[in-house]
Amino acid sequence: MPHIRVKPFDTSFIKKGEYGETKLLFTSQDLSSNDEMIGVEVEGETFLLHVKKAKETWLLKYDKVTRPLKVNLLKQAIADVANAFELEVLDSNITIHKNRPELASAYEKSIEDFVDIAFPFESVAIEVGFGSGKHLLYQAQNNPNRLFIGIEIHTPSAQQVLRQIELQGLENIWVVNYDARLLLEMIPSNACHQIFVHFPVPWDKKPHRRVISKSFLEESMRVLSEGGKLELRTDSYNYFWYSLDTFLGENVPKTALEIRKNEALGITSKYEARWLRQAKDIYDVYVTAQQNSEPRVLDFDFEFNNIKYKDKILEQISKKPMLFDGFFIHFERLYRVSESSILLKLAFGSFDRPEHKYIWIDANESYYFGAKPVKTVTNHKTHLQIKEYLNV
Repeated sequence: MPHIRVKPFDTSFIKKGEYGETKLLFTSQDLSSNDEMIGVEVEGETFLLHVKKAKETWLLKYDKVTRPLKVNLLKQAIADVANAFELEVLDSNITIHKNRPELASAYEKSIEDFVDIAFPFESVAIEVGFGSGKHLLYQAQNNPNRLFIGIEIHTPSAQQVLRQIELQGLENIWVVNYDARLLLEMIPSNACHQIFVHFPVPWDKKPHRRVISKSFLEESMRVLSEGGKLELRTDSYNYFWYSLDTFLGENVPKTALEIRKNEALGITSKYEARWLRQAKDIYDVYVTAQQNSEPRVLDFDFEFNNIKYKDKILEQISKKPMLFDGFFIHFERLYRVSESSILLKLAFGSFDRPEHKYIWIDANESYYFGAKPVKTVTNHKTHLQIKEYLNV
């Protein structure tokens, strides 16, 4: 992803203002290292650049938490900062390819778009972790009257599919570059016909990272209309049996499964083709929603109200994770912006699908920098605890 390597420079020369296409909002100092963060805005997108300092050379790169999907915005911001302050660039990978097709932004959706979503198609399907997008694009081409929501946490894959949408002239795909486990909680009840989970990462050494879980099953059954199906396809024998244990677990009161082995689909990804050449077995598990669910009502907010900067907040912050019943809060980094403003980096929420955010606090207000958390019950419970913690 975009970055430049530069010789060390005097960061005190970096000031707020407009430089090229980039508005520089602030600079901030990491209080536990020499690193700094720069707040920028390009084409209405607000995000952070990270100044990572080593002895001989520094990196100016993107911040993973706040990065926008459009990679050219990151490149533009880095280039504008480097040019404005005449940084001595040693090497770079921020060439902006203006001749490439623009991302099909009309089909790029953010997590915030799903707060009060209206689907332009009567039938909706979701694909979790679409990778190269071959299956997603195939389904959209063959079902033009159905909306396909592709969820992919890997940014280059999301960008690749957005380009294909524009090149192929498709109008029934939305791409969301986010964690599917969180986004699913934003989808209205009974809204979907199918949920595809094809060849998820098995995570045999880190099973807590698996997308299939009891909570994922519950959300899938809520999101699916009666008769809709959750379709898992995997080449992992361990994941297959893990999924069965999850779908038929003691805490699952009722379920309907169908199992198939080595079923041929209308489309084969390059990875599946490789596994088939190696004579690996492919397992399919279909879980059918047996009833419609109650509507999901998310009528809460993530405001901080009257929380303002106080020196006591700095004294209060601990970097040790705080564990609560069903959620956690971990303040990972603290950045000083000015005498009366700070930026907090934190992870919080559910143990198996945490959020990563920044909180801006100054003498007048506090808010989540970049984007608010996903509207889930667990995130809201955590937010209330964060408010209580910061209200010193």
